[in-house]
Amino acid sequence: MALIGLSLPVASTIATSAITGCLIALLFVTFLDIPFDAVRDSFTDMRFLGAVVLANFLIVLLTPCIDYVLVFTRLAGGAHARLLALTPVLMLAQIILLPVYLWIILGEVGAAAITPRPFITALLIFIVLPLTGSVTLRLLSRRSAVVDRSAQVVSESTVPLMMLTLAVIAAVQVPLIAPYLAELGGAIATFVVFAIIVTGLGWILARVLPVNVGMGRALVFTAVTRNSLVMLPIVRAITADGIGPAAVVAQTIVELVFMLILVRVVPHILPGTTVSENR
Repeated sequence: MALIGLSLPVASTIATSAITGCLIALLFVTFLDIPFDAVRDSFTDMRFLGAVVLANFLIVLLTPCIDYVLVFTRLAGGAHARLLALTPVLMLAQIILLPVYLWIILGEVGAAAITPRPFITALLIFIVLPLTGSVTLRLLSRRSAVVDRSAQVVSESTVPLMMLTLAVIAAVQVPLIAPYLAELGGAIATFVVFAIIVTGLGWILARVLPVNVGMGRALVFTAVTRNSLVMLPIVRAITADGIGPAAVVAQTIVELVFMLILVRVVPHILPGTTVSENR
């Protein structure tokens, strides 16, 4: 898909319009399988809440991911429902802290570019919309056997939807970084090293804190993933088009590849009995 996006600009344009829909569909399916008792319980576990906030705002700066991290966490047997429940906390914390971080890093110009709109938009589109849809379908499935069977079929489509989403992202984003590839070599290497180091830090945090296996795996994924859907418009507001936005896109590509690796690696570095939140 990356090659198609590079050789056929129209394909990249079509994929651009599809990427939001793919992410919404992917998260809708993810939310469909989440037992909401686990969501309620998440707010009673202050240890896990503190660990997630620590991983996202002290170990790692800038914005935590709120969308596909849930899917990758689920595929690795992590506590994705617990992570979902903390999404509003992460969104509020990044609205408050991101201007402070950017003021420290970039000075007044960076801080002045921050508005709540990208955060609120991301929360509504990628969390509230698919979550509302999944809850509605689950309520309807209790009243109709046909709807219930349809919901079961839909819930089994996570992996194909993930593959489609990754293909669409590749078609859209690889052409954006291609003109700056030579200049981005050092940044890409930094992103790779960052992902490796933060995986190690997440693993240490999961081992040091008395959390269960699913929560430990969720800690690793939330530490590694960043929210490019929020950062990209902010960077464009500061530097317009060019190498700045291309660097954000490059980070996303590196991160997605690393997520695919971590889905296989994390269950080995944090072993345990198979974790399921759907029991």
